Amino acid sequence: MRGHLSFRSGNPALTSKTFKNLDSAQGEVMTLDGTVNKISISLMILLFCSYYTFSTQNISFIMVGVIGGLITAIITIFKKQWAPYTVPLYAALEGLALGGISSLYEHMYTGIVQQAIFLTMGIFAALLFAYKTKIIKPTENFKLGVFAATAGIGVVYLVSFIMSFFGGSLSIMSIENASLMSIGFSFFVVIIASLNLVLDFDFIEQGAEAGVPKYMEWYGAFGLLVTLIWLYLEILRLLAKLNSRR
Repeated sequence: MRGHLSFRSGNPALTSKTFKNLDSAQGEVMTLDGTVNKISISLMILLFCSYYTFSTQNISFIMVGVIGGLITAIITIFKKQWAPYTVPLYAALEGLALGGISSLYEHMYTGIVQQAIFLTMGIFAALLFAYKTKIIKPTENFKLGVFAATAGIGVVYLVSFIMSFFGGSLSIMSIENASLMSIGFSFFVVIIASLNLVLDFDFIEQGAEAGVPKYMEWYGAFGLLVTLIWLYLEILRLLAKLNSRR
């Protein structure tokens, strides 16, 4: 690989070790255009599968998608060279899960899914513009701050997950809790999830500049997909809390 890479991210798929121990890039290498194509394909697969479960309201696919997506994600992280095969599968599985989850939210609050989709797309476009025009620069301090905030949110998620085994939960995580603190927490999470997109853009650009193997285009698409799914779900949660105050 060419050049030296310094990387820090809250995204579990994109860490400082992501570019280490890769196969030597002999022949084709990762490019920005190639990665954009892989992202487009992955998003189309995710949207198609999401639309299927959303339109049929088949929520039985939620657990299949969540568990299958988690297993596929772990395999992708540890076997990056398999990304051309695992990432499309991950997109399909997550799509099945998201469609089912979205149908549940839509049943509670009509129109909330459309709002969440447009907000996610808007945030993605705005941050991509801010990154390309260097309005937001992913400096080391910026990366450290986003990483620390994401790690802190991860701890909250973990505590809530453990408490669920004992019949409890953190009130700020509940969509039924419309307190200002709960809404403020969700708004903060949406901001951090959004800023992780900047780190994803930086990861893809660094990979293209370093001449890493071609299969890393799919891995770059995977990292961005992970962040977009997280952002969409958190926007849904925030909108649900805001709607419950009406």
